Order: sequence, then structure tokens, then C-alpha cells
Amino acid sequence: MREHLAQAPRISEVLMKSPQHEPGGPRFRVSYGRAGTIAGVSAVLCATSLLAIPSANAAVPSFPDNLVVFPDRDFITIEGYQDRVGQTALVEVTRKGAGVVGSAQGVVTAGDVAFEINHPGGYCWGAGTGLNVTPDIRPGDVVSIKFNGAEAGATTVQDAYVTEHSSLSGTTLTVKGHAGAGVNPAQMEQRIVEPALKDTSVGRRDVRAVPGPLTAEDGYSSSLAFGTDGTFTATYVFNDAATAEIAAAASGERAMAWEVEDADANRQGLTIAEFGELGGPGMGGCPNGPLQSGPAGPSNVKVAKAGGDLKVNWTPAQAVPGTPAITGYRVTAVGHTVTGREQAESGVRISDPKAAGTTIKGLNSGEDYDVYVVSVSSAGETFPAVPFIPETDSAPPTVTASPNGGTFPTAQELTLTASEQGSDIYYTLDGTDPIGSGGVAAEGAILYKAPVPVAATSKFTYAAIDPSGNVSDKATVEFTITNDPVPAAPAFAGAPVAGKGTATVSWTAPNPGAEGLTITGYTVQAYTADGTAFGSAKKVAGDVTSLVYDGLAGDTQYRFTVKAGNSNGDSPESAMSAPVTVQGDVVANAGPDQNVARRTTATAVTLDGTGSTTAGAIYQWRQVLASPTDPDGVTLSGSTTLRPTFNLPVYKYPMTNKPLTFELKVTAGGVTKTDVVTVTPVPDRVTASQGQWKSRDFRVDGTSSAVGGTVTIRVGGPGGTIIGTAPVTAAAAPATGGVFSLRLRDGNAPATNPGNIWIESSLGGTAGPITVVNK
Repeated sequence: MREHLAQAPRISEVLMKSPQHEPGGPRFRVSYGRAGTIAGVSAVLCATSLLAIPSANAAVPSFPDNLVVFPDRDFITIEGYQDRVGQTALVEVTRKGAGVVGSAQGVVTAGDVAFEINHPGGYCWGAGTGLNVTPDIRPGDVVSIKFNGAEAGATTVQDAYVTEHSSLSGTTLTVKGHAGAGVNPAQMEQRIVEPALKDTSVGRRDVRAVPGPLTAEDGYSSSLAFGTDGTFTATYVFNDAATAEIAAAASGERAMAWEVEDADANRQGLTIAEFGELGGPGMGGCPNGPLQSGPAGPSNVKVAKAGGDLKVNWTPAQAVPGTPAITGYRVTAVGHTVTGREQAESGVRISDPKAAGTTIKGLNSGEDYDVYVVSVSSAGETFPAVPFIPETDSAPPTVTASPNGGTFPTAQELTLTASEQGSDIYYTLDGTDPIGSGGVAAEGAILYKAPVPVAATSKFTYAAIDPSGNVSDKATVEFTITNDPVPAAPAFAGAPVAGKGTATVSWTAPNPGAEGLTITGYTVQAYTADGTAFGSAKKVAGDVTSLVYDGLAGDTQYRFTVKAGNSNGDSPESAMSAPVTVQGDVVANAGPDQNVARRTTATAVTLDGTGSTTAGAIYQWRQVLASPTDPDGVTLSGSTTLRPTFNLPVYKYPMTNKPLTFELKVTAGGVTKTDVVTVTPVPDRVTASQGQWKSRDFRVDGTSSAVGGTVTIRVGGPGGTIIGTAPVTAAAAPATGGVFSLRLRDGNAPATNPGNIWIESSLGGTAGPITVVNK
């Protein structure tokens, strides 16, 4: 589920320029208290420990792609990846020795910023992954992005940060910080951001210091020097005291460090540490940080009365990744009777993180109790505590066996599972009853503790005793082990690939069955759509894992299975492959679907039908339109060739950004086949919070995800009267994307408040209705 603030404006803070670069130069994107949640009766927190180890050689993304990390705010900006618009990405934060400590999924959108995590307008940590914790991002952590399991870039969080608030002496301001041994001093910058600086001699919202001696900038000079003890000092000398005081009052002094700087000065693998910023959830509805909820509580807690005792059982808790290890549990029984504002309490402290049960003894048999079970770690205890009410249990448990006996070619492992938490399971191997008189284990019965290896033909007789002393029915399971193993079933490596009367199938080699055995061959069988076997199966050698399955009927759908063989026989059949429609004598292939970004001029697009029949074929392409007056209609050039072209026009109402559909018709030998392909226009994103109007003065300001377009402001609807137009120019650093501003004065301004306005970008983005307020 996407967890975000759908209407919150995106605040991107990572598009920057090199310190002395003017607009048009290279662009590059650039303590908690004790708290927690107790295990509940019906639902508990049970975190999963993910132990992937970060790669020491993770690939830093190449421009225009980038992963920008704000560790103090546990915030990530994913930039670029415009070749993957619409795809779902997995972002993970991995820590050496701990594994994955945070993750989220997000969908790549069009624009400089693909998506953000833990920032208003973006995704929460845990979105789509179930790891519902906001990670405490630290130096050395690796932030990676993956598509379909394949890594597409990673940033290692740099060990550089400001250690104290800036210090002012006259017009000289200094900022001190730390730069670890792994940080390249040549790839660092210190920055102070304060919007009030725009109205000073500085003329911009920030001041910057880069390595080297004092260098003059508008309104100030700056330098950045490094000590031999892993420290740095940024020095700013301002032209006047008033500006110096404004800079000194700013907060969030930044230390910026990056892993790679390319030939165009783009900073890749960028870390932006912000002094004084707090971590944890970046917006409402996002999960707590790793220490904001205390240790995870145990799950499946069961409390049963056993005479004057209480038997308590649970499933051991797993620490949330990145948090202190769970060291044990505290189990407490609190009596209901209140005497002089006091209640009797009895319990135990268990120093074993794997403990799954205990018995509280010496209780008053006539008293009722609430029972509390909490996990313990160096961070404290699970909080708040939720009581469990002991139950009088008279229902016997049940026991299931897996596998439930049978004949097997190789050794097996028997797993016995009781229906009630905390039950003791006993078994015998000679067929005798494992439970003796009085409802206790019989002499010679074996207590089940873990899955039992079954290496030879055996018979198990088993039963369980639950915490209240109830006894299950006795059951028997028998195994016959023949010790003539066959291979495991193979698995297909992907969908079959259609050919002319053929389909190419590929699979992965399975376990051959046992050490010393080899796969001697594979058998592949084709099936028609109704599940009927088609012809005889085809065989290949044991060292071959693909087959061009020929002799298939054209224009017919098939699925396939494969099984492996060794000297003992064949494996089970694999699962069915994905369906594939085999090509006939005439093939129409309109090529892959495309996403094409809208631009300031018409964009040439080429369709590709080269996978179609070529011998003696006639081709005809056409655009599939909703109506003869479809506003998204285009003109195809070369519509009777395999590679026609058209121009995606500059956006103008009433156009839409719906996918354009094109049909290819191929005729050869009196047979005609068709195929379709879609081309989806990708617009920019335009926003404006509100317009302002007063007599003889109208203004609207907004943003765009791209630079260079023109916005048109209308009143009366998306196709209404045009009030004016404005160009989209590059936003001032460190903001990303573009900005626009339309201001009309005197006779050019609307005579009355327009009420609502609509915005249209020549790059396809639209917004509205937007309220116009009286100024």
C-alpha cells in the first residue's frame, strides 16, 4: 500500500550546482525515550530479521540517475530512472552485520525526481515491504534500488557531518564538522541554507564553502579546510555584519559528500547531513524509528490455569532490524483483588531470548490474575503492556504430521505440530502409546523438540499434552524409504519464446537427487490450451537446459512441462510454463510498447515492426482512434513500411496524455495478421498552491518537474479563456525542476477575481481547478 500525503506539495532539496557555477552550468541532483508495544491477545508486532550483507562494491548510479541520502532525517530522494517510468522499485537500507534495516517500494514517476521516501508527498518506509520501521540511517549504510530483483544503483552513506552550530565573530562565521577516513575531501561541500539571504548582497538562499582558500562570491568569501584528526572547518567572511548575523541565525548547517563526480561535475552517490535535524517518521502515518517503540513483543501468547500455577507460552520475539538484540522476557501475574490500593504481583525474569514458556508458581488458587509478557533489551521493555487473562482449558489439542507418511526415495524429516502453543508432543518408535496412565508421558516416550530425521523405514506413534493437561488422540504415521532418489522437479527460467511453428523453452537444472548422481536427460511435453498433451514428448541430454520445441501448429497457444531423469528414474513434472502463442506462416509484430516524454518541440517516434514476416508481405499501419475527431490523432509517415514514424506534438488542449494505440496489419499469401503497440506520452508535473488577485494585480506562482516548457493559465475550465502564459525556468538551487510566475498588472489583470484557474503545460502537465484568493 502506498502511504503518502497525496495532496502535500513535494519539497525537493537536492538539485544543486557547483559552487561557482551560474545557471546553465552542469546540474546535479543531488535520542529516543523508552516506548514500545506489548504482545497482544489477537495481534502482535513480530519483525523479521533480514540478513543480506551490503556489497562493498555497490555501483553508484550514473547521471541522470541518483540516490540522494539525508541521513539525519532518514529521508531518500530517488532521481532520474526515466527509462523505468511506471515500474515499481525496491529501495533498501543495508547495514554491515545487521542486514536490511529499512525498505520501501515506490513507483517511478516522470520528472527529475522519480519518488521520495520519508518526505511529505512521498512513500513511508515499509510501504509495500512489510518492514514497518523508519531506519536510523547512519554513515556506512548502503542505500540501494532494485527493479525485479536486479540492483540498479546504490549510495554508501558518507561519514561527514557538522558537529556544532555555527560560530560568529564580527563578520566571520565558522562551521566545524567531522569527515571520516573514507570521505574524499575533494568531494565535499559545506552549506548554510537561509531563504532570508536572498534579500541581501548574497542574492541567493544559501552560502557555500568548498575545499581551498578563501574565494570571493557575491556578498561573501568562503573556504573549507581539513584537519589531520578527521575534522573540517568552513569559514565565511561576509561583506557586512547584518548578512553575517542572518547566516549565523540559520539552522540545519549541511555537510555534503559524494562518492563520484563525473566529467560534467554531476555529484553521484550524494549524502547531505543536516545538523540538528531529527530522524524518525517524516510525515503522519509513517512507522516509528527503531527505538521509538521499544523491543518487539512475543507473539501467540497463551496463558492456562494448571492448579495453583499459571503456564505461560509464547513465540519468541525477533528484534526489529537495527535495534538492540532481545535479551530475554519478563512475565508477571497481577492479582485482581485490591487491598489498601495494592495488588499482589508475582513473576519471573528470563534471561534467554529463545525462551518460549514458563510457569508462575505459588499463586493463590482462589485469585484471578492478569498476565503480562514483555520482551527485554538494552533499550528497555515492550511498552505499553497488554494483559492476558488466564483461561480454563478443557479442549484437547490436535497434532499434525508433515509429511504424513508414505513411500519416499530419499530420507525425510518429520515435523509434528500441536494446535495449542506450549503443548508437549511425545512419540514412540515401537507402536506403543506415548501417553501413560494419569495423562503423563509413558516410560520410554520421546519428547519431540525439533524435526526428526527419517533415514530408514520407520513408524511413529505420537500424541500431545497441552499446558492444562489435556491429552490429544493418539496417531501413527509410517515411512518407507527406498533409497533410490530421483531428481527434483525442474523449474522454467522464464516464459517460452514464440517462433514460427516453434517455441523455445528454458529451465534451470534441479538437484539430481543425491550426492554422486547426475541428471541423464530431460523430457519436455507440450499441452494445448485445454490441457491435452500435444504429440509425443521431446527429450534432450542432461547437460542441456533449453529446447526449441518444433512441430507446433501456428497461431495456437501452448504450455509446457519438463521433468529430469537420472539412473533411478524421472522426477515429477514441473509446473506448467506460461502460455505462448506460436507464430504461423504470417507474423505481425508491432514491437514493444514505448513511453515518450513530451518536449518543447515535436518529438519524433519510430514504430518497429521488424519482427514481422518479410517475404512477400504487405504492411499497413494505422492509429486506433476513439473517434474521427480524437484530439490525440497523429500523422504516420511510412505507414506501409516496417518502421513508420510520427511526431508527438507539443501539448495543447484538448489533447490528453492517454496511450496512443497503433495497429500493424501484415498480409502475405492471402493470410492477414494484426498486432498492436501503445506509445504513452509522459508529461511533466505542474503545481500551484493558489492564485492571488486584487484590483489591477493578478499573480500565480508554481512549479514543474521539467524546465523549458510554457504554462498557459485559463479561467472557466481546462479549455477556457486564456489569462496569460509564462515560461518555466530552472529553480534556484537547491530546489529541483522548474518554476514559473505569471503576474499581470493594471489593464492586463482580470477585472474581477477569476475564482478558479486551470494550468496547462506545453510539456503535457495539467493542474486545476486552483483557487484564486483576494490579496
